[in-house]
Amino acid sequence: MAISRFFRELRKGYQSEIDDLSSDSEGKNVLKKRLAEKHSQLKFLLQMIEFNPEMVAVVFHQGFIFRGKNTLDYLVSQEDDDLPSWLQISEAVGLMPWAQKIADQVLMEPEGERLMVLAVGLEYLHQQVDHSQNTSSNDEDDEDENDTDYQDDDNTVLNSDDAEALDPKTREQLGADWMEQQGFDRKD
Repeated sequence: MAISRFFRELRKGYQSEIDDLSSDSEGKNVLKKRLAEKHSQLKFLLQMIEFNPEMVAVVFHQGFIFRGKNTLDYLVSQEDDDLPSWLQISEAVGLMPWAQKIADQVLMEPEGERLMVLAVGLEYLHQQVDHSQNTSSNDEDDEDENDTDYQDDDNTVLNSDDAEALDPKTREQLGADWMEQQGFDRKD
């Protein structure tokens, strides 16, 4: 799955927010309690939609049912200016009853549809990471190493999993392009 730079950056903030909500200073799991607090603070949080959408999106944590993998993979590959509309992705997503009530309030806001789209993408990525961590023995550092992005000549973003599927010559070319972008001289 290719993930855009935009979603990679938002994902970091979203994951930090989930981590902060998950446990208290004694290490106890307090996620459910803190999410309930966030739900009760929705009106206040909605003021942050435009500037910190990842901090507002956590109100939907564990509230989506994902049905359209291709649509969701497409969503998280998009940059901010190219995001699909809520209408375009809503068929690929179901909402838990409690999340539907929150969505109804969010969608009344001027930036509400955008927040819904971002929340879907962020929660989808969060669940993908959780799933891959549960089925793999890789630690977080290994996962970050594997998250390397490459761009081909058409500026298509490829992650390392996509790049591995390419022939060796193309992979070598992408690697050389990336090194050159980092300021190294080309080895020809």
